[in-house]
Amino acid sequence: MTDGIAAHARALPAHASEAPVRKEGGFFVPVGVALAIAGGLAWAAHDLAGRPDGGRLALSLTFGALFGFVLQRSRFCFYCLWRDLLVSGDPRGMLGILAALAAGVAGYAVVLGAWMPDPSGARLPPDAHIGPVGPVLALAGAVFGTGMAISGSCISAHLYRLGEGSPTAPFALLGTGLGFALGFATWNPLYLAGVSEAPVLWLPRHLGYAGSLGGALALLGAIALVLLRRLPGSSAPPVTAPSPWHAVFVARWPVWRGGVAIGALATLGYLRVGPLGVTAEIGGRTRQAAGSLGLLPERLEGLDTFRGCATAVRDAVLTPNGLFVGGLVLAAFAAALAAGQFRPAWPTSGQVLRGLIGGTLLGWGAMTGLGCSVGTLLSGIMAGAVSGWVFGLAMFAAAAGTLWVGRRTRLLA
Repeated sequence: MTDGIAAHARALPAHASEAPVRKEGGFFVPVGVALAIAGGLAWAAHDLAGRPDGGRLALSLTFGALFGFVLQRSRFCFYCLWRDLLVSGDPRGMLGILAALAAGVAGYAVVLGAWMPDPSGARLPPDAHIGPVGPVLALAGAVFGTGMAISGSCISAHLYRLGEGSPTAPFALLGTGLGFALGFATWNPLYLAGVSEAPVLWLPRHLGYAGSLGGALALLGAIALVLLRRLPGSSAPPVTAPSPWHAVFVARWPVWRGGVAIGALATLGYLRVGPLGVTAEIGGRTRQAAGSLGLLPERLEGLDTFRGCATAVRDAVLTPNGLFVGGLVLAAFAAALAAGQFRPAWPTSGQVLRGLIGGTLLGWGAMTGLGCSVGTLLSGIMAGAVSGWVFGLAMFAAAAGTLWVGRRTRLLA
């Protein structure tokens, strides 16, 4: 079993969950550039913090950089970790996703309990990603999952792989913008047909914080127990412990460690800035551009009344989510340089096509679902939103189905 997994890992393309590590030689220049990027990010955060009302912007940049570093070091990609389980039977990546959710669910419960001691009223917690639950949400999750399988990653992974020089990521992100524009064009009929009357379900309102937390942890724990039974045994000899530098900045982190870090970041981010999400800036800028070109409906019914990754038109040059995404990409670039994993390549026609098609589906699903695998699934489940579970189930199911069809037709590797 272990040999099979190792062989599969060697066969995976560069965009999959593994990445090549640094070879001997050529150490100082890329590490120097990485340190310069880290220093530049720190200086920018300090400069922003000193401006009037710049504290939120500084924290957004900082949290984005930390998020990008963790994503790159642990190779945290919802699709690739799911694919590892489906194709090679390796459950470690999915256990990392469960670790992220469990840490975030616990952290959110503490924060929400302090902010809203009584969750039984009509109010929802401030800014939490709690969306309407219905067939349109399930459709959005399924389209997003299909886009992941075609393009090879979720949106957050395309962002950190942009920092690694991925040849597919630029086209997938361009397609994501196109998908948002299509999502705006189709929003009104979907809203009137199935979103306007869909219930917004928040579990603590019905189960209390203890019941919601206990139920979520029990479900995540049950899934983890099933996956733990699939862990391969190891007969490999013990390996000498690497240096602290190598362990942190060169070797791939265990995904569970990245998951716990993401759960902690999600909690701190919500406490100080807002829920994690990577599509608000993409959606807002796309909405601004489409509106200026006259491509938007005269009115987007009810869109700005829902929770999730807000897609309001951006008037300011610097926005919290824009700095978060910028910090994510730059920190991932610095981490990839330090680890010897910056591997730019000229895109093939297949990578361009898959990036554009898959990215368009990602963008449509994220716009219609009011967020992506980070905003709707991760932040939603952590906040106790049923919408996060529905989006996630549809996403993983559609990604699995698309992968199954693609492998049998040899359209997907």
